[in-house]
Amino acid sequence: MIITRTPFRVSFFGGGSDLAAFYRRSPGAVLSTTIDRYMYLSAHPYFDQHSIHIKYATTELAASIADVRHPIVRAVLKRLPVHAGIEITSTADIPAGTGLGSSSAFTVGMLNLLYAYDGRRVSADRLAKEACEVEITDLGEPIGKQDQYASAHGGLNFIRFFPDEEVDVAPLPLTSACRVMLESTLLMFYTGDQRSASELLSQQSQALLTDADKFAAVQRMVEMAFEARTLLETEDVPAFGRLLHELWRIKRTMTASITNARIDEMYDRALEAGAWGGKLLGAGGGGFLLVAAPSEAHAAIRAALGHLQELPMRFERGGSKVVYMADDA
Repeated sequence: MIITRTPFRVSFFGGGSDLAAFYRRSPGAVLSTTIDRYMYLSAHPYFDQHSIHIKYATTELAASIADVRHPIVRAVLKRLPVHAGIEITSTADIPAGTGLGSSSAFTVGMLNLLYAYDGRRVSADRLAKEACEVEITDLGEPIGKQDQYASAHGGLNFIRFFPDEEVDVAPLPLTSACRVMLESTLLMFYTGDQRSASELLSQQSQALLTDADKFAAVQRMVEMAFEARTLLETEDVPAFGRLLHELWRIKRTMTASITNARIDEMYDRALEAGAWGGKLLGAGGGGFLLVAAPSEAHAAIRAALGHLQELPMRFERGGSKVVYMADDA
């Protein structure tokens, strides 16, 4: 048996600039971190050597790769076919559709799993690039590239996207004090809503192609990613939190589906309770609300949002890893 563990990510600044509709006209930049919440995938020889057994939210028993219903599993198996029966199982710490990059974490983890199953180890950069190819090229998903590179590499990174399709991942070397301070200011609350990131990102891509004001808004969000990087390098965490508020004010104007009255009320309650700023994670529309606030305001914010489930989290630095490999795999 082989098990891979692939982290989910929290994107702070620059989301949307990793879409081809943006970076092919102007370089994109994202500041994000992976967190200690994971996608676990396992592979084991299946007793029926002519079948593919897959367990996720449902269970499949397929006679061939073409018969596999899970689109990502099918696409990865086409690229890295196994030559005997295999059983693949997935388990996640967080539900899909909540803004933490779960789909790309699954894709990165699947690639890592099947490479390891074939006795090969590949670089984080290769995992990320091939995960982008699977999701964007093979499956035609209207998504960006930040999630794949974040999950494959792990850590707090400044990721740039260039018109020639090159991607640069630069770890942000924070002092221990700044890392602890940043982690201790962040709170995450589940809004209770799951949504299709593909649909929201398709709308955003169309807006970037047709609306000059929307394109300029994402350019401003890229500038803010650079500003946020500088703020962390100078250990100005309160200013980082206030910049999140400015970012959210811009992001929520990108499409009508990014927020709604209920989410706006949650966010306003957090501000009234002492938050510097925050944002919905991922494409928007639901999922997790990230809040940045001084520690002395946390109790009031938790009370104001007491009907929401909080997700404690810490940053992680490992990226996608093979965490278990039995001799009989």
